[in-house]
Amino acid sequence: MKPIEAILLIGPTGAGKTPLGGYMEQNGMLGRKCRHFDFGHELRTIAGLRDPAPGFSSDEHAFIRNALEKGLLLEDRHFPLAEKIFRKFLAESGWQQTDLVILNGLPRHTGQARDMERLVSVTRMLVLECGADDVCTRIERNTGGDRTHRTDDAGEMLRGKISLYHQRTAPLIDYYSGKDCGPIHVRVDAASTSESIYERFLSLISS
Repeated sequence: MKPIEAILLIGPTGAGKTPLGGYMEQNGMLGRKCRHFDFGHELRTIAGLRDPAPGFSSDEHAFIRNALEKGLLLEDRHFPLAEKIFRKFLAESGWQQTDLVILNGLPRHTGQARDMERLVSVTRMLVLECGADDVCTRIERNTGGDRTHRTDDAGEMLRGKISLYHQRTAPLIDYYSGKDCGPIHVRVDAASTSESIYERFLSLISS
């Protein structure tokens, strides 16, 4: 099977990746149907089950719970687990070869990006540029509507996630810049909506 064509969303926590991914799935992209793979949502869903999901071991279930509680990234050695979650999503989402996959949360660092290359071909990358103050305001207001019941948005964990993004995920911008899918940057402020970000992304692609 040829690699799956994908658009990669990156940006700090709270910048609006999840609601944007949902909006893109609902509205499509340049006439293509989209499937939104929200890795964080998949992890939280699996972790929230009392028993391991079908195909996952008790150790994997415990590891996912621990990673979420501590705000950890899955490292290179954990990629088989990330791949298993991605393939589970494809099987359950109704994905077809003609669909675009919107990647949100995977890859999160360059090691994962290299591993993902045998599964997907990232043809476009959207970078949501959102400063820490705007991130905090968006989360406080729940601007994107996706923070309800989230337990990882407060205090030290939030600051740690923002720092981790700049240390580990932002280098993906340089990584993909050398792969003919130059990143497209969209500024996100406290009031930016999924629709406004989507329209800006489309206008930049067209230009």
